[in-house]
Amino acid sequence: MLAVLRLILAAVFVVFTTLFALIYCLFSPRNPKHVYFFCRWFNQLHKIVGLTLIQRGLENAPTPKNSVYISNHQSVFDFVTDPGMLRPRAVSLGKRDLLWIPFFGQLYWITGNILINREDKSKARDTIKQVAEAIHQRDLSVWVYPEGTRSKGRGLLPFKTGAFRMAIEAGVPITPMCTSTTHNKIQLNRANNGIVITEMLAPIDVSNYELQDARALADHCHQLMAEKIAQLDAEVVQLEAQAANHKESPNRFV
Repeated sequence: MLAVLRLILAAVFVVFTTLFALIYCLFSPRNPKHVYFFCRWFNQLHKIVGLTLIQRGLENAPTPKNSVYISNHQSVFDFVTDPGMLRPRAVSLGKRDLLWIPFFGQLYWITGNILINREDKSKARDTIKQVAEAIHQRDLSVWVYPEGTRSKGRGLLPFKTGAFRMAIEAGVPITPMCTSTTHNKIQLNRANNGIVITEMLAPIDVSNYELQDARALADHCHQLMAEKIAQLDAEVVQLEAQAANHKESPNRFV
């Protein structure tokens, strides 16, 4: 019953947000500022899902400078845990198929995110160059999931090099953002789904990298993020154990 209620609340939330966005964004359609504005709304979804969300490290974001942000891609619940970390004038890259998802796809497009055709490998180089140029022409930052697909409990998958070539091409830093593991953690029928930590790491300067070094840069970032995610997972276990112990301990008054 709780799962049904949560799904209804989430559906109403997405439909209402989309309808409002379609009207609101008509005055300046596809303006990057809309992504940050509506991500503040989507950041509230963790309350519907029953998560305690700890967000930190935002002082590391190179705002107002441009950046290519990267984060681990786990499941559909990334849309619950990650939006609050998106920085002003940052847009995300998504596959063109998203456009056909009712309500969400239209919201994704009109707020200014970038849709790309991942199936056409022959145009991948041109796409990377066009996005790199847009970073400066439109004063953007770009958010990318470098794994290219959801990990679904398989750990941090190998990174594709597109995001890193994009950063090198544009001459902007890579800023990793890590989210603790959510696989098998969230059950919609459970009232309390525990703690998730999201943390922004320090920007990585790419000025000493050439395009042919994109693989080395990707591997370096992968190692940093894998180590951080392991640390976050260990911290979540500790915090949840402390919370459980506190809940089970009777109140004592001296």
